[in-house]
Amino acid sequence: MSRASTFLKIPRERIGVLIGPEGKTKKTIEKMLSVELQIDSEAGGVTIMLAENAEDPSLLFKAKDAVTAIGRGFSPEHAFRLIRDDEAVLDIIDLRVIFGRSESDIRRVKGRIIGMNGKTRRIIEELTETNMVVYGHTVALIGNMEQVQAAREAIQMLIKGSLHSTVYRFLHRKRRELKKRMLELWEKPAEE
Repeated sequence: MSRASTFLKIPRERIGVLIGPEGKTKKTIEKMLSVELQIDSEAGGVTIMLAENAEDPSLLFKAKDAVTAIGRGFSPEHAFRLIRDDEAVLDIIDLRVIFGRSESDIRRVKGRIIGMNGKTRRIIEELTETNMVVYGHTVALIGNMEQVQAAREAIQMLIKGSLHSTVYRFLHRKRRELKKRMLELWEKPAEE
């Protein structure tokens, strides 16, 4: 019986990060998710195969998300959040879809998303509790569904030209809403 597998390409300059020092990152992914990674360093191709003893076929998708996250610029530690946290999702915004091939527009918007000395990116990460990377022509996010949705909305506001102060107010409001919802979840079982 053939093993389930999937193939993806990541930028060649990210292959070293995927492999890690002495192959540590690659081995960690393989061990945690019961997969085997076959990496073509020249082309940037990565084949992910489910190990023969793997019980859960969904591990293949988790491995693909983790490898994609590393390929999109996340550190292995942040990418492993996708493995450790069942609620964590990876969301990628491709700026080429919005701006076509206009490098100047993509560069301008990346600057707005990152902000002066990384301030805007840092604020988005802190207020939504997501991890965010602006790399190449993409903006990638890792967090739970609500966190990623709030960060994505803030990024879309910046792309559309909203003032940074407007985006920060939106993020503060979203954070209060998320905190309130979490408190309500904690209080419900006590009432029953």
